[in-house]
Amino acid sequence: MKNRLRETWAAGKPAVNGWLSVPSTVTAEISGMADFDSLLIDVQHGLVDYQMALTMMQALSGSDATPLARVPWNEPGIIMKLLDAGALGIVCPMINTRADAEKFVGACTYAPDGYRSSGPTRAGMIHADYHNQANANIVSMAMVETVEALENVDEIATTPGLTGIYVGPSDLAISMGFQPGLDRKEPEMVAAIDKILSACKNAKIVPGLHCMTPAYAKQMFANGFRFATLASDVRIFTAGVNAIVAEARS
Repeated sequence: MKNRLRETWAAGKPAVNGWLSVPSTVTAEISGMADFDSLLIDVQHGLVDYQMALTMMQALSGSDATPLARVPWNEPGIIMKLLDAGALGIVCPMINTRADAEKFVGACTYAPDGYRSSGPTRAGMIHADYHNQANANIVSMAMVETVEALENVDEIATTPGLTGIYVGPSDLAISMGFQPGLDRKEPEMVAAIDKILSACKNAKIVPGLHCMTPAYAKQMFANGFRFATLASDVRIFTAGVNAIVAEARS
């Protein structure tokens, strides 16, 4: 089972992730032509439902980027359906405790490691020897994005089978009393992100976070993060359109 994301980490390189919020097979396919290590379909805050997520994954079949999905919540049903549709990794929001993380990882893995139900309808068609290789290949990333999660981050990080922790800067900032936004520079936010990074390093799991700019992502890679998202398709399209129109009007 090919998984470019795991291959990138195994080679000691940080992974660059793309974020798909637009419910379109065309924009998904265009993103698949770029040099992303992985592409995540956002079923939480994106405009994408399950059926569109399925067709977007089909559009990504020609890309070697690892298909991921962010689920709306820590709910086993949608986690299993997106894995059965062909996602090779799940990012799960609002993981606040070790128990939350254990529930999440269990939904991503077959027995004896977890309690995932067997029925990989599309995944079994596109990934060879799927059942036997799934547990070792599926990526599970728990989002730490609240003060409660920050307090429990060391316990969350040591959850058996968890691939990594993904920092949600906006929700974490709100939980800490700040305005939402990415690429945080407040000392309190920097300290919180560093605490999450240290917990991941100590537990030997992958630290990841959502970034706005390539410059900030490169800084986070230098700090030790191994997975970073660059903005989103909505933000990139908006910035590109605005820049072209502004240049024409200038």
